[in-house]
Amino acid sequence: MFVRLLTESIRFAWLAIVNNRLRTFLSLLGVTIGIIAIISVFTIVDALEKNVRDSVESLGDNVVYIQKWPWGGSGEYQWWKYYKRPKVNYKEFKKVQDRCKSASATAFLFEGRRTVKSGNTILEDVKISGITFEFPQILSFNMEKGRFFSQDEMSSGKNYVLIGYAIANALFENFNPIGETIKIAGINAKVIGVIEKQGEDITGNSQDNSVLCSYLFAKRFLSERRSDPLIIVKADEHVSNDQLKSELKQIMRTIRRVRPLEDDNFSMNEVSLIKQGLDQLFSVIGLAGWIIGGFSILVGGFGIANIMFVSVKERTKIIGIQKALGAKNIFILLQFLFESIFLCVLGGSFGLAIVWALSAVGSKMLDFNLNLTLENVVLGLSVSAIIGMISGIIPALSASRLDPVEAIRSN
Repeated sequence: MFVRLLTESIRFAWLAIVNNRLRTFLSLLGVTIGIIAIISVFTIVDALEKNVRDSVESLGDNVVYIQKWPWGGSGEYQWWKYYKRPKVNYKEFKKVQDRCKSASATAFLFEGRRTVKSGNTILEDVKISGITFEFPQILSFNMEKGRFFSQDEMSSGKNYVLIGYAIANALFENFNPIGETIKIAGINAKVIGVIEKQGEDITGNSQDNSVLCSYLFAKRFLSERRSDPLIIVKADEHVSNDQLKSELKQIMRTIRRVRPLEDDNFSMNEVSLIKQGLDQLFSVIGLAGWIIGGFSILVGGFGIANIMFVSVKERTKIIGIQKALGAKNIFILLQFLFESIFLCVLGGSFGLAIVWALSAVGSKMLDFNLNLTLENVVLGLSVSAIIGMISGIIPALSASRLDPVEAIRSN
């Protein structure tokens, strides 16, 4: 019976579409636009969320960043309080490195911007990062060419550098940069490695446009005091972040001689702080997507309901004949309800097809990976079916309750 009802409903719906193309098109347009609005928002949000979360994951779940400023979180951001804090420095890094037993690696990082030159090519405002030997053990990256610094090169502050993929292309477009000399703020530096292309992400966490060098070499042309240095600590295996933070807190308070009742004058940041903010952000964006698409879906629902009322009126005699031949009310109700659901799913399918096409075009034009996921396809079809059920229930009920005699006599 179910298959017969479904087949007959699809046939009647298709006849309605063929016989009343303009009316059906205008009615389905609301559902199609609504699905486009909702699924487009979710597709973009999913792509952004994946991009951001992948970037955040690269910071490390088991890594603690000690610095002057906190990354934020719930409550008021008391910048005036944090401004008075002293910045972390290299001496504190060495003490943390020696004393922390829960860490597998500890690194120091400070950054600045300088002019980089090679031959006649000049790059302004390039990010220069002064790092310690342990840095890649915590925030790993791959080398496309060349190698990383040796311990001796780091300790002696040799004028060796690693350059990002974009910097390498800008300075050495047609030949291998390994072994070549560049000038950073007028100081010669030898290129020993090129970092593999990482690509730009929404958090700006990429080495493509940066130059890495040893801490001691960077101090020759960068001011540590004018930067916002970081002590980066990675937890040892089987050590939780809470355990690591507890030990680091004691060490930093001891180093800075913070009294027992005084607040910490440093911040310990971790990825979980960013993730909490991301969860809140994307939940709000998702809600906005439902609100934007909801109005279009609502208008589309009224259009489908109008089609169904017209369909009931046009087939009143057929309904009377069916009931006179023994068709039950549930048969008539399900017939029109299935027809309404089919029309909405059809409109939703058109919307999904348009979103898929837009995603494919957008991915090529924007160099940003937009994919219509299976979850969003199922969501779009489910929403369409629900709207069809809601829109068709009243017309279907009115059809099922028609008196067979009056229905056959109707004009």
